Amino acid sequence: MSDTAQTAPQEPGAPVKGARITAVTSGKGGVGKTFVTANLAAALARRGERVLVLDADLGLANLDVVLNLYSRLTLHDVFTGRTPLEDAILPAPGGFSVLLAGSGLVEYSRMTPEVRDKLLDVIARVRPRYDHVLLDTGAGISDVVLFTVSLADEVLIVATPEPTSLADAYATVKVLASTQAARPMRLLVNQTQKSGEGRAVRAQLQQVVDRFVNGKLPKPVRLDHIGDVPQDNAVRETVQRRQLLLEALPGCTAAQAIVAAAAKLVG
Repeated sequence: MSDTAQTAPQEPGAPVKGARITAVTSGKGGVGKTFVTANLAAALARRGERVLVLDADLGLANLDVVLNLYSRLTLHDVFTGRTPLEDAILPAPGGFSVLLAGSGLVEYSRMTPEVRDKLLDVIARVRPRYDHVLLDTGAGISDVVLFTVSLADEVLIVATPEPTSLADAYATVKVLASTQAARPMRLLVNQTQKSGEGRAVRAQLQQVVDRFVNGKLPKPVRLDHIGDVPQDNAVRETVQRRQLLLEALPGCTAAQAIVAAAAKLVG
């Protein structure tokens, strides 16, 4: 369709037309990806950016739970023509906007041509309205996740120091690097327990990527480590209360780490 060219990732260093689109993804679930996405959005909004978070975990969405938002209008309603796009975009705590997705919808378990075209249309329409669009993707490397990530200008991989998370983060990097256009690939390490742990995680991942992936690519992948979010009881408390960390406890260590990561994301 005609909007495809507007949504394709742009060449590194090329002027960005409209919003910078960041796909926030992970190799496995349970690493805090949606928590990170929502609080990064709040941190970017505090910097004066117009930010939209699009819940691109089609069919298994939980951004509404994290933000304690309840809306009868979702991306599903936009796709089916039941509501205009403008009516489905909601204000969220933290000063940013959200476009929620429906949960438990089997029709979004795979990327059909119809879903592909509708998602392309939505991205093309929201991009001129914002400075930054965060795509909160599903976990893993399904065709839905891979297509959603392909729409972004850059990729932010959220991982934890756990061995299973590292293995799945590597698999994600490998698939993205071998099947999609080269783009900046960033890494945020969540739930760290000691200083320097995130740098060690990045070094370990980079070593494996260098050994098994980069030799087959025209341009090697370099993981840009934008920060660590340490384990912090404040995170658990705010997640259980369905509050944004940056709104409820902005002075805690984890919140400050997210603010610092957001600064690197736009730097």
